[in-house]
This record gives sequence, structure tokens and C-alpha cells, in this order.
Amino acid sequence: MSTPRLLHPVTRRTALKRLLFGAAGVALIDRIVPLARAAESAGTAAGPAQPVRPACAPARAKAVIQIWMWGGPAHLDTFDPKPDAGNDYCGPLKKPIATNVDGIRICELLPELAKHADKYSILRGMTHGNNGHETASYIVQTGHEPGGSLVYPCVGAVVSLFNGYDAGYKGRVPPYIVLTSAQGRFSEAGFLGLRYKPFVTGGDPAQRQFAVEGIVAAGITHERQQGRRALLHSLDTLGRAMPPNQQFQQLDRCEEKAYDMILGDGGKVFDLSDEKDALRDRYGRNTFGQSCLVARRLVESGVPCVTINYRGWDTHKQHFETMQRKLPEMDKGMASLLQDLADRGLLDSTIVWWSGEFGRTPRVQWESPWNGGRGHYGKCFSAVLAGGGFKGGCVVGASDSKGEEVADRPVFPQDMIASIYGLLGINPDAPLPNPRGLDVKVLQPEDTHSSRAMLREIM
Repeated sequence: MSTPRLLHPVTRRTALKRLLFGAAGVALIDRIVPLARAAESAGTAAGPAQPVRPACAPARAKAVIQIWMWGGPAHLDTFDPKPDAGNDYCGPLKKPIATNVDGIRICELLPELAKHADKYSILRGMTHGNNGHETASYIVQTGHEPGGSLVYPCVGAVVSLFNGYDAGYKGRVPPYIVLTSAQGRFSEAGFLGLRYKPFVTGGDPAQRQFAVEGIVAAGITHERQQGRRALLHSLDTLGRAMPPNQQFQQLDRCEEKAYDMILGDGGKVFDLSDEKDALRDRYGRNTFGQSCLVARRLVESGVPCVTINYRGWDTHKQHFETMQRKLPEMDKGMASLLQDLADRGLLDSTIVWWSGEFGRTPRVQWESPWNGGRGHYGKCFSAVLAGGGFKGGCVVGASDSKGEEVADRPVFPQDMIASIYGLLGINPDAPLPNPRGLDVKVLQPEDTHSSRAMLREIM
């Protein structure tokens, strides 16, 4: 055992698409057109297409996989157990287990993750003090305080800006992917605009066919898709009769990209049928487990940012019954992701970031109507970081004996995000293009509830 080291007017193309309403691929074209328009423009009202890049340390990571624990997971029932605090705090989960790192114990319902503690670090002193889903999500996802005149972009949109399109990204799928449903708490792209919004897959990778919205249409063969495309072109008499037009040519390029994903190699990254059954079983045959597998395939294909929107953690009622179902599912999927990335030589270049918007109240709400629930808690919670230059086998900070206060080394969301950016080669002081032409940085050092203290002890 190792030791712990602490994202119009009606044109001919639109008219033709409406004639063929229902054809799979229309949704994707609708989503790619604005992205491609922005990518091919020399500049926009939001500023120059190429971000200014101040001097920054060389990137150690190429990608980040964010496991977003939608609703807020309980720190006491995951990575910061408090068995000695008594039943009113730990409930039935009072037997934490040792990990493969001496001195680190985690919840007994996470035995697979216990075997991989040497691959990740636990931040037990996370704090921001905000108990609202929307506002806390904004803080943890952007590193900025809510309530100002600007809506800042989240980490995925910033990565899409600096390490995606404007950095010469040539991938067949967009550089910022969310599996499988939109997070929905705020506009992920903020003032950066539509070009940097995530591509949200929809569908369910645990089903026989992962019906990615706009790419895979259940029950529609490739031959039928090709026939629909041929019909679309046969109806495009206006396009054939008109002289060359730059706008139409741009739309044609967008169509090519869309159909490459539908009929070419682009969409194959979402097809899990070529993965071995044993590996799929190891991840878990459920939406989260298979989303972890898709995330690995995406970063392996060069996608720089993937978010798994893992719902089900807003456990105000019957919390422990939910934990008995959700924690084993999380344990299996997340542990398999870490091991699979390591086996493929990808963990050193891929950050895995596990966090929700906050934790949950350390003291259990046994009374009706909660019946053993936990509320929102932004004063003290946990996050996990692995790979991409972050050390494993470490614990940063500590909570008090009941998990109610940060007792040592408080870590603010901005600190964690600055560290993630640093390993991705993104300078936290780089300017962000914005519609008002303001002097706005990736992270503003003067924000309250932040310190911009990089997590040097695990970098």
C-alpha cells in the first residue's frame, strides 16, 4: 500500500429541410450550421475568433472528463465518512473501508474505487457557502460568483474555446460533449455564445442502440438515410440553378459535416457494439456506466471535454435507500473508467473531475416528510481529481469531526478550476472575448469566495 499525499430568415436550405421534416440528420444540421458559421467567420461581435494566449505552462493534459453529480452528493456518504459522529450524521453507512492507500478510507459502498485510490486525490475542504442549485452550479462550473452583469462560460466552453475550434481542433464531433441530458442550471457557454455550447447527445448508451440525437435514428438504416439525402439534393433545383454563393457553399459544408457523422466515421465513436461484452459489463450495464465508456471513447478520439451529467443525487427524502442503489452504480462505472484510461495510457493525459454543486447536510433529517434525507450544503463538501497531471493517493484539506466545517486547507471552486486549466495549458489570466469588449479574464482574481490558490500539492 502507498501512503496518502495529502458551451433567421428562411433560406432555401431551411425550406428544403422542412419539406423533409422527420429525416434523421436535420437536427444535427441545425446544430452544426451555427457552429460552422462561427468557426469559419473571421470574427464576431464577441471578439476575435482566435483567443489571445498569454504565456502559460506547457499543457500536461489533453482532455477532461467531468462526472457532474447533478443535485449534490453527500460527502459523508462518499469520500469523507464520519463513522464516529454517530447515527444522526452517518446513518447506516458507518463502516468505511480502507483503500489501497494507507490512511485513506471511503464509504463501504465504494469497494471498487477503494482499489484505485492511488489514481485519484480527494479534496475534503471544498467550500463556497451557497445552497442554491442554480447559483452553486454556476460557481462550481465557472469559478465565478453569480449576480454580475455577465454570464461567464463554464469549464467545458472555455476548454472548447482554447483547446477546441480555435486551437485547430479537427475532430469529427464537436469538442464539448455532454452525456446524455443537458445540465439545465444555466447557459453553459455564457457570453461566448452558441459556438461554444455543448453537443448534448440525448439517448441512452445502455440501450441496444445509442440513439444520439441528430446522428442515430432508431430503426432507420444507412441505406434509407442515403436515399433521403439523395431526395434532398434532387429537390434542390434552386441551388443548382443559382451561381456560386458563399452562404450556400457554407451551408453545403455544414451538410457534409452532418452527414459524415450520420453516415461516415464521425458517429462511430458513439457505437458501443464493437466493445467487448466483458468490458461493457465491467462498466455496468446502466446509463452511467455506459456513459463512462462512451466518455473514454470520446477522449481517445481526441475530444477535449466530456461531461457526464449524472442525475439522481438531490436526495432530500429517503437518502440512504437511494445511496444503496446509486453508490454501487457509481463505484463500478467510475472505477472502470479510471482503470480503462490507465490501461490505454490515457490517464496521464486525461483529467477526471468528480463533483456536484455542493454537498449535503451532515446531520440527517430523520423527521417527516424527509424520512432520512439530507439537504443542500455548500459550506463543506468533497471533490475528486485524477489523471492529467494530478497526483493520486492524496487528500487535500479536511472537514471537522462531523463534516460541518472546513477544518484545514479550504479549497474554493476557483482554486480547483484554475488548477484544471493550468494542466490543460489554459492561462487563468487569459482574456475572454465578450460582446461588450470588456477586460474579462478566464478567472477573475478579485472574485469573492475565492483565492486562486492552485492545488500545487497534487500537481
